[in-house]
This record gives sequence, structure tokens and C-alpha cells, in this order.
Amino acid sequence: MQVGVIGLGAMGMGAALSCLRAGLATTGCDLRDAAQAEFRAAGGGACARADELPQGTQAVVLLVVNAAQTETALFGPQGCVPRLAPGAVVISSATMAPAEARALAARAEAAGLLYLDAPVSGGAAKAAAGEMTVMASGSAAAFAAARSVLDAIAGKVWTLGDAVGIGATVKVVHQLLAGVHIAVAAEAMALGIRAGADPRQLYDVVTSAAGNSWMFENRMARVLEGDDARRADGARPVQSAVDIFVKDLGLVAALARELDQPVPIAVQAQQLFTAASAMGHGRADDGFVIRVFSALTGIELPGKPPQG
Repeated sequence: MQVGVIGLGAMGMGAALSCLRAGLATTGCDLRDAAQAEFRAAGGGACARADELPQGTQAVVLLVVNAAQTETALFGPQGCVPRLAPGAVVISSATMAPAEARALAARAEAAGLLYLDAPVSGGAAKAAAGEMTVMASGSAAAFAAARSVLDAIAGKVWTLGDAVGIGATVKVVHQLLAGVHIAVAAEAMALGIRAGADPRQLYDVVTSAAGNSWMFENRMARVLEGDDARRADGARPVQSAVDIFVKDLGLVAALARELDQPVPIAVQAQQLFTAASAMGHGRADDGFVIRVFSALTGIELPGKPPQG
């Protein structure tokens, strides 16, 4: 099976490598020379533009930032749709609004393609192991066409129904929880530091007690090391940046407005991420939203100072 993976970032690289390990003929697409070189070194094909995927590609996984990038990669002047085989499956894994997923699906289907609304979770480590969680909705035909790819990249595939948009909805709700958990983890760590607690001891106590969360344990570990993973050359993409949650919590707020559903905690969390981005930390690991509290109160954060 000829597969294309567009976006060789923290999760896309793992997904592409997982497809290779599964024996799928895989081409990775990314603008960054370093990402292309890394994937070629692993034995895969690589290209800079979506319209350079092999002719007759049967499945394309889009692990880009948002709906706009997905649309460009598929239908833009250098999009991949003309390179896809008739009846090929589009596995759309960027976080986006449900309405955006439905609009993209309609265009794909009009072009004679199958479309799977398939956002993912699990982070870079799960992606590298082929164990991502996929929240998918689409037709039975789309699931069948995508099965080899899903088996390669996912530890768990949630089949959420045949209506495109359900997968996107579940991912938006998931991001509400993820963003709030990161924001409150940063708030808790900042309060402890301000009150004089040793941050490493605080981390050890919380992670052994009922107040722990996966996000606290994962993100505050990097805060303790001062490792925000920013690289100006893009050679080491951050696993999940502050600006991702500015976007994703914005999707939460927009969906809530459509439904007249209050989401006050999510909105407050988005404001915290927005403040961190405005301070110049948008490319930093999302746990470094804690720098907002540092700027407001003057607390000294553990670990090394931020790099440019």
C-alpha cells in the first residue's frame, strides 16, 4: 500500500515511521529539510510538497496544525489530491472544528475520495511506538480503506460513527480537558513556588497523591528541567506548543458559542495561553505557560533559562 504522511512533526514523524515498520510504502512530506533527511535515513521516501507524493498514493495521513493547512495540503495549488488514486482515503488528523471537518469531507468526496475524520492523541512517544489513540468517524468504506494505516499508527481506534464531524467534536472536548489540566498544573506549581515549597519535592508529592494528573506529571517534569524544546531552525519540534492551545481552546470556545454552552474554565485557560504567547513563548512547550505567573509575581522557575 502506498501511503503519504503530510507533516513530519512530533507526531507525524512517529506515525510515518510506524507505517514504515508495518511494511507500508511510505512517503513523508514536510517543508523542513531536516525532517526529510531524518525520514529518508529511516528508509522512507520524502518530499517537500504535497504534490510531490507518488502518483497513485492510496492513503494520505494529514498531521498538520489545523483545518487551513489540511485544506492547502489537499486542495491548494500544490495539494496532493491530483496525486491520489481513485477511491484513496484521506485520514484527516489535525484538530479542527466539526464544521471544518464536514466541509473538507464534502470536497474530498466530490473528488472521488474517501474521508476519515480521525484526530489523534498520545504525544510523540505514543506516535513513535505506533500506539496513538485515534478518535475516528466516517463511512465503513473509509474505515476499511484506512485499516492498514490505522493498525500501524494506533494502539486504540475509537469508531465513533459514520458521520464526519463526530471525531472532531470528541477531539475538541478532549482538548478542553488537556488545556485546562496544563493551565491548572502550571498554576499549582507557581503557587507552590511562591509559597516557598521546593518545586521538585512538590512535584514528587503531587505525582504520588490524588491531586496528580497526567498533564501535571508530564508537563511539570519538563518545567523542572527548564526544557521548553524551542529550536529556531525547527530541527527539534516541540511536542505541543503554547500556541497549539491558543488555537485548540479557541475551537472549544467557538463550539460552545454555537451551542450556547458555557465553558468558563476553558475560556480562562485560553487567556493564560494567549498571555504566554503574547509574551513571546508561543513556540515553547505548552507547560511553559507557567512563565505568565513568573512574570506576574516574580517567582524564579527551576531549570535552565529560556533559549531564544
